Amino acid sequence: MSDADAIALEHVAFGWTPDRAVLDIDRLRIARGERIFLHGRSGSGKSTLLALVAGIVAPVSGRVQVLGNALEAMRSSRRDALRAAQIGIVFQMFNLMPFLSVRDNVLMGCRLSSARRARAAADRPLDEEADRLLERLGLDPAALGPVPASALSVGQQQRVAAARALIGRPALVVADEPTSALDDDSAAAFMALLMAEVRRSGATLLLASHDRRLARHFDREIDLARINRVSGIPA
Repeated sequence: MSDADAIALEHVAFGWTPDRAVLDIDRLRIARGERIFLHGRSGSGKSTLLALVAGIVAPVSGRVQVLGNALEAMRSSRRDALRAAQIGIVFQMFNLMPFLSVRDNVLMGCRLSSARRARAAADRPLDEEADRLLERLGLDPAALGPVPASALSVGQQQRVAAARALIGRPALVVADEPTSALDDDSAAAFMALLMAEVRRSGATLLLASHDRRLARHFDREIDLARINRVSGIPA
């Protein structure tokens, strides 16, 4: 595995139960700074692959190296620390804290990692950086910043989740269907911000989506069906 790789998988297998495999990937390489569009039919394992790359789960076997770290050899607490400091995630189900304010949700990663907090505050105070991202995503930080996330529409929650993933210039951004709840104008604004932020920080981007129209924004496409030797198993 090369130092030039942001993500490197070798002989990786994973299943949520011992008798049901979801992923069987011999090899996958994504270079640092590369922007990858991951696609595949529903149930092909896209969300599971993103969870492995983000260190949310560990492989049953094989090697998962992310940003120079061998995730399969790390305790879950160390994977959590790496994720907080270096990985921004847009979850398919958003995973916002419903009773925290919008602004506090955006800043959550900065509360968990001093390194991420320092990067986020390099140019402006933390609250201002959170508001900058919210505004770029079409949300009014003055009106929505103090309100609880539970009061937002689905589309608004998705944009807050995106701002939370991007704050603090993470080295890797992982996004799972990040435009699924957005209208065309909001999706276009999201993609413009996402690409601007990853270029600004030199981050690697791995985005999974059913919307093949998004592929034009990326350096390369990966069809999961071509690299995953398991098929037909819900992810």
